[in-house]
Amino acid sequence: MLTAALMPKRLEFLSELVPQGTTIGLLVNPTHSTAAQMIGEAQEAARAKGLQLAVLNAKTESEVDAAFATLVQLHAGALAVLPDPLFLGRREQLVALAARHAVPVIYPLREFADSGGLISYAASFTAAFHLLGIYAGRVLKGEKPADLPVQQPTTFELVVNLKTAKALGLTVPPSILARADEVIE
Repeated sequence: MLTAALMPKRLEFLSELVPQGTTIGLLVNPTHSTAAQMIGEAQEAARAKGLQLAVLNAKTESEVDAAFATLVQLHAGALAVLPDPLFLGRREQLVALAARHAVPVIYPLREFADSGGLISYAASFTAAFHLLGIYAGRVLKGEKPADLPVQQPTTFELVVNLKTAKALGLTVPPSILARADEVIE
């Protein structure tokens, strides 16, 4: 689903939302199989944007709490959450911590923005499942799976929660609103 490859775009959105934020936190589960790759992609993207990246490791609920405390101590301008099943399962906790600490956060799935998170940018699961259905149909009609090309997502969703932006005292730039697939008011 190109999760690591989307980090430059996520950092771009954070830079537009919080232009004064020169330090960005990166919440990562260090036990995730692709954690090192995703951190590397994020560090490269941050360097290209002239941002400092603070990697915050969390693999348990209490470490997620501690990561937010560290983020505040670092005076980070925003936070990017890397995709991980742990974080999806702790969606309510992450959104609540972001609100309590008044931290602008970009999330890896739209479900976070639906739950009150500020912004999310990710490949569209709806489009991916549609493609999966087409592939299943082709196989059921007799095509060999080995003959089907591997495809990557081509549809991405930007979801912005204006209620959360208002609560954080942020004005979402028109450039982001114009690109948003959904704006939650």
